[in-house]
Amino acid sequence: MVELRNRVRELRARDRLSQGDLAQLIGASRQTIALIERGDYAPSIVLVLKISAVFQVPVESIFFLEGDEENHE
Repeated sequence: MVELRNRVRELRARDRLSQGDLAQLIGASRQTIALIERGDYAPSIVLVLKISAVFQVPVESIFFLEGDEENHE
């Protein structure tokens, strides 16, 4: 099974942002950020692009698929 993983918590810590700070910057709720970080919510492409812009790194360095690689080569 393929799962969406992310580095949002790590990048947030790097930039010393709280979940609320990041949420405000991208126009989302703090709860949405918590769900994304836990992997319980797959964000829309709009949120993904906004998060990428805040951290100033490419989308694929924040969000990536993990698992079931043998069936997706």
